[in-house]
Amino acid sequence: MPLSSLSFRLSRGVLSTISPPIPHAKSWGVGYKPTKTRPLLDMSQGVPGTPPSKVLLEALSHTSSSPGSSGYCHVLGESTLRSAFAEEMKTVYGPDMDVTQDDIAITAGCNMAFVATVMCLADPGDEIILPVPWYFNHQMSLNLLGIKTVPLYTRANEGFLPSTSDCEKLINPRTKAIALVTPNNPTGAVYSPDLISKFAELAQNHKIALVLDETYRDFVDTMPPHTLFSPFQTEVLKSSSSWRSNVIHLFSFSKSYCFPGHRLGLIAASPDLLKHVTTTLDCLQICAPRPPQLSLASPGLLPILRQSIQASAQSLKIRHNIFRTHLPPGWTIGSQGGYFAFVKHPFVGIPAITLCQRLAEELGVLALPMQFFCDDSIGPDIESLGQSKMDWERWVRFSVANVSDVMVKQVCERLHECEQHLGWKAE
Repeated sequence: MPLSSLSFRLSRGVLSTISPPIPHAKSWGVGYKPTKTRPLLDMSQGVPGTPPSKVLLEALSHTSSSPGSSGYCHVLGESTLRSAFAEEMKTVYGPDMDVTQDDIAITAGCNMAFVATVMCLADPGDEIILPVPWYFNHQMSLNLLGIKTVPLYTRANEGFLPSTSDCEKLINPRTKAIALVTPNNPTGAVYSPDLISKFAELAQNHKIALVLDETYRDFVDTMPPHTLFSPFQTEVLKSSSSWRSNVIHLFSFSKSYCFPGHRLGLIAASPDLLKHVTTTLDCLQICAPRPPQLSLASPGLLPILRQSIQASAQSLKIRHNIFRTHLPPGWTIGSQGGYFAFVKHPFVGIPAITLCQRLAEELGVLALPMQFFCDDSIGPDIESLGQSKMDWERWVRFSVANVSDVMVKQVCERLHECEQHLGWKAE
């Protein structure tokens, strides 16, 4: 609806927040005319490419049809799921992991977990540090809430890993948190346990929160992803405080369990924080959807599903290898992991957003440009780190999760066509 049709004014927050990038990218694909032999190939969105496990679908069918699942549950989620998932987390973080049911809140997706968390941490005008390239929904949420996003620029030649020394320079009295995503969205960079521990120690030293979004944690090669939940983590943090003093863990059930439409996420944090999260969640969602919670809490189901998660992780690793092997010369992978590969295209002077639009419209390949993962004021900041703004703008995110192995090869074949079809000369 055109703004001119409104007789009222919209909020400054919504007017200054970017439009959702995924629908924007998918609109480019509308202009492509697919054929049977050349379908539209969508590597734009981080969604599972396989359906949920059959046993999970059967459990969902049962709980969804039960009259008992139609009412509200506790605002922090079903106690059966909170307890079962605390036990399940031991398969990821080790049998001595120190997270209990009382540390867990279930949310309507991980984006909800982030919003509910930052509403507890910061007021309008306060600051939260995000590594750049950033997950756009995190920045959009902060902007809508009037919280200032402080960019922590990463370096392509360092695999887009954030630096604690660079981060410390950004901390001031208005800083309330550092928010990390690992494996990263959009870059796919996997943060090592040592790097995560250093950020936790940095946050603790400055008495701010470390928000750790681990949506893609089940798709890394080495376990555990970090040691913050270990009972021995006080040695890591060089403090007598437990992880609960300043670490807030976020998780999405969407990727690991392949059912993003059922909207389940999680916050693991101190009960002293969760009593305030209760307030924000009661206003935002009242409770997360009950049927999927009850399904996952079915006796013995989570250990069974762990097997399918491990199989998905192995399939994803193979697909990453296929993408890396078949990518045309000149297309450079800067980092790769989780659901994503972050790739620099070979056409000097062509912004990734221009390339991605033409890729979609003319070659039927959907991917997301760097411009969706940063703001417009990147020039001086990037160049101060020894990086060219022109090179920075050439990076593209490909999601390898929601396409088949065959489709990954087809995408790479079409990227081979770029130079001739688009009329641009590769460097």
